Amino acid sequence: MTDFQVPIWGYWLMGIGLAAFIVMLGMYIRKNRGFKRPLFASPYVLWLVIFTVIPCLLVAYFSFTDPAGNFTLDNFKNFWDSNFNARKAMDQEELNMYLSMGLTLEDLGLARNSINIDTLVFSLWMAFLCTAICLLLGYPAAHIMADRNFKLGPTLVILFIVPMWMNFLLRTIAMMSLLEDNGLINNVLEMVGIGRQKLLNNTAAVQLGMVYNFLPFMVFPIYNVLNKMDYKLSEAAMDLGCDHWHTFYKVTLPLSVPGVVSGITMVFMPAVTTFYISRLLGGGKISLFGDLIEAKFLSTSLQEWNVGSALSLIMMVLILLSLGLLRRVDPEGEGGGMV
Repeated sequence: MTDFQVPIWGYWLMGIGLAAFIVMLGMYIRKNRGFKRPLFASPYVLWLVIFTVIPCLLVAYFSFTDPAGNFTLDNFKNFWDSNFNARKAMDQEELNMYLSMGLTLEDLGLARNSINIDTLVFSLWMAFLCTAICLLLGYPAAHIMADRNFKLGPTLVILFIVPMWMNFLLRTIAMMSLLEDNGLINNVLEMVGIGRQKLLNNTAAVQLGMVYNFLPFMVFPIYNVLNKMDYKLSEAAMDLGCDHWHTFYKVTLPLSVPGVVSGITMVFMPAVTTFYISRLLGGGKISLFGDLIEAKFLSTSLQEWNVGSALSLIMMVLILLSLGLLRRVDPEGEGGGMV
């Protein structure tokens, strides 16, 4: 594989950041004459700068440069037209010769290709469906678990937490073993007389895997808000003549909005960027935006790596917009907790 060179300023930036951290740490200790509680957060700050902030800056740098390090917007043009770089790389005289022979860009395979945009739109649609299904399933589950009169609530919380102790990839592989042609579900269907179905390597399987993996991220923020809600408010509403439905609509639902928004954010963004689920459960037939980015970085062409950085930057912008929406609806972060 072709060597990928990090710009020299990237190393300088990491070195300067480390040196500044050490200097600030020494000044803090000297000013406070010892260690204070906030000081113990400093390793996390260093980790955040080196492994989050600087990599994001490098992704932005490679998005706006070519393999030679020159500024360019071609990487974003390639997002709009996936054949842009191929046309640009082709000799103009050779291209004119083919065109003079009566061939078209379609015949040469160089016509505008919207596969990048189409994949992004499809990924957004799949993520939207996953988020909607998780909300429809997760809100009732969170509401039941937060009900003080429901004795099995803590047990359900544990049942939601236990699968998360297992690795994400292992959970997806387990789902694949259930859906395969000789899997447990097909064996049961055959036993009851329905017959074996094609449950794997399709869009429905990918959607099911996404819902299975991301459902807890919808349940726990909503549960966290409902569990902290003052139940005297519901009792007061019922004392004033509201039935259970109007109490839920007028009191419980509005108070749970921060948890709902947090859950939507925590489900939608991982869903729109996922790629391993579609590879396993889709059998390589279903391509999401995460698969597209992965393919760019697995290419041996450095130009493709710059294009992959541009696609990653586009996804980061979507993430920032999502976080901005979360902060507007839930400024205190009341729905952000997992449990």
